Amino acid sequence: MGPVLAGPVNLYIIWYGRWNRNHQATIRDFIYSLSYSSPYPSVSDWWRTVRLYTDQTGSNVTGNIVLSGEFYDYRYSHGRYLSRLAMQSIIKSAVTAHPRALPLNPHNGLYLVLTSGDVQVQDFCRAVCGFHYFTFPTIVGVTVPYAWVGYSGTQCPGMCAYPFAWPKYSGKPPPSTNGGNNIMRAPNGDPGVDGMISVLAHELAEVSSNPFINAWYAGDDPTSPTEIADLCLGVYGTGGGGGFVGKVNKDSWGDGYNVNGVKGRRFLVQWVWNPVKRRCFGPNAID
Repeated sequence: MGPVLAGPVNLYIIWYGRWNRNHQATIRDFIYSLSYSSPYPSVSDWWRTVRLYTDQTGSNVTGNIVLSGEFYDYRYSHGRYLSRLAMQSIIKSAVTAHPRALPLNPHNGLYLVLTSGDVQVQDFCRAVCGFHYFTFPTIVGVTVPYAWVGYSGTQCPGMCAYPFAWPKYSGKPPPSTNGGNNIMRAPNGDPGVDGMISVLAHELAEVSSNPFINAWYAGDDPTSPTEIADLCLGVYGTGGGGGFVGKVNKDSWGDGYNVNGVKGRRFLVQWVWNPVKRRCFGPNAID
């Protein structure tokens, strides 16, 4: 059993490409919501399930995640067509840039690479909506955990922003910001960024419980593990599964959500596997 992210985490975001400021604000507020209380059921309540996971010393996953720095790679330093391995080079560029580099923090740093809608990434929209791994010293200089998530609003909302958009081959039109063509209205006004929030939650849960691919996962192959969020993919509420999101809340505008965040935000995030209850679980569960 390897380590989990048990100590306070300094999270660093690398905004790769050109980003909408409103989308950035939504993502920041979700990250803030992980460690700050909000009305129940909240993002921090959701994170309590992730915190049930421990390392070999009995230390739990941290409840203290601090957004400690941001880097804006708006010049697409490594192009608009990226391999999975290129994420490590993007991190290297961010921590060696002048004059405003991100700190290289091998002690409690976690790096998050977020790519804008005009950036294509290997396997994005085909096999993955995000992933996490750890850096190689030969590329970055040290070993640190990181995650990548792409904005899917213009590339594959039906895959990576479901249930805010219809799947590509459903015959339904693409999503709209006013919710007119959507399965479920997005609580923060954009199917792409609201879908991205759930993928981000998925990856943060897994990188925290399995940062070096030697802790919490199922299967015999650690290079292709089934992790705590993979077990609950597509489940957002009681009764979810098989394409049904489950019982979730809707506000007066019809926006779907299952957790509350800071500043009055609402989010829809997938459930994760609860090792005590031995089932997928979230704070909006009704059973």
